[in-house]
Amino acid sequence: MTKVERAASRRGGKRSGPPEPEFVQLLTPEGERVSHPDYSVDFTDDELRGLYRDLVTVRKLDAEATALQRQGELGIWASLLGQEAAQVGSGRALRKQDMAFPTYREHGVLYCRNIDPIMPLGLFRGVDQGGWDPVAHRFNMYTIVIGAQTLHATGYAMGIVKDGKVGDDDETSEAVIAYFGDGATSQGDVNEAFIFGSVYNAPIVFFCQNNQYAISEPLERQTRIPLYQRAAGFGFPGIRVDGNDVLATYAVTRAALDNARHGQGPTLVEAYTYRMGAHTTSDDPTRYRVASEVEAWQAKDPIVRMRKLLEKQGIADEAFFAAVDEQAKVEAVALRERVLSMPDPDPATMFDHVYPTGSPLIDKQRAEFATYHASFEGSH
Repeated sequence: MTKVERAASRRGGKRSGPPEPEFVQLLTPEGERVSHPDYSVDFTDDELRGLYRDLVTVRKLDAEATALQRQGELGIWASLLGQEAAQVGSGRALRKQDMAFPTYREHGVLYCRNIDPIMPLGLFRGVDQGGWDPVAHRFNMYTIVIGAQTLHATGYAMGIVKDGKVGDDDETSEAVIAYFGDGATSQGDVNEAFIFGSVYNAPIVFFCQNNQYAISEPLERQTRIPLYQRAAGFGFPGIRVDGNDVLATYAVTRAALDNARHGQGPTLVEAYTYRMGAHTTSDDPTRYRVASEVEAWQAKDPIVRMRKLLEKQGIADEAFFAAVDEQAKVEAVALRERVLSMPDPDPATMFDHVYPTGSPLIDKQRAEFATYHASFEGSH
């Protein structure tokens, strides 16, 4: 048996079509639990139901945001459709003291950090810059510049070491997670973050959601080797996990974060998943990928496999699933109503909070802007 065949065997047997890449998997697309020699989870029935609820709710809220953009209520939206397990699994793996640095697509992680889901919609509606408190929620602001957040995260992790917050106590020692996509691995910022993280033994997990496309560029045009193997060149371990398996994603991320907080340095986690929709609402994926590919990934849907697990183990019934769906719809409707009721901000507020104690230059610019803005009053 080849290495790939052994991996497939661990994932529940052979399948038709090309072989899957080797990765850590604890839950097959058919909803079967499988074991792995290095990773495991021990969730209660309530916790498993909670993970399913997270996945469904996150997807519904994301779909509502996409609909709002299509109706002209948001300027743009970056959907997470298909990547729910990668985000919920890693988001729930974070301990309360850990710090996360997202891109602009981590709506599922944001949800897991107990941030009001209206916050990113204010950003994409253009009425604020995000609005949540990064320190209170241990979740940094969204970063639009591709890969820049990995340097921010690495610097933060280096500061954790300087503050003496690395140790064996899982309840007090801190770790950092930096999210980015497969396309970002081609950016200099990401590779520089790898170097700094490695040589300073920073307590950081680099979490790559490999959704197979950097906008329109497929993975084979980005790398000659699996992404997780790049970590070896920088001197720290890399591992690939089934990014559509919420259980495996949780197990791998929790282990990597705990290794980091215990002083064992960085890990690169490649969550092998798929972006089911467009890169953003300004993108048309039908121009660069075929329908059969999307259909093949639909069979690996993270929510469907979790539901199959709950059904097979008798953990949930139709009443539970119906209640989850209904509650998700209620939350989505409430989100829509709140977005539509958002007031337009006073344009002068753009000068607020630029400096914590103010600035004469900013005060001058504010006054000049106020005069300019007032000159339009009464005009048509």
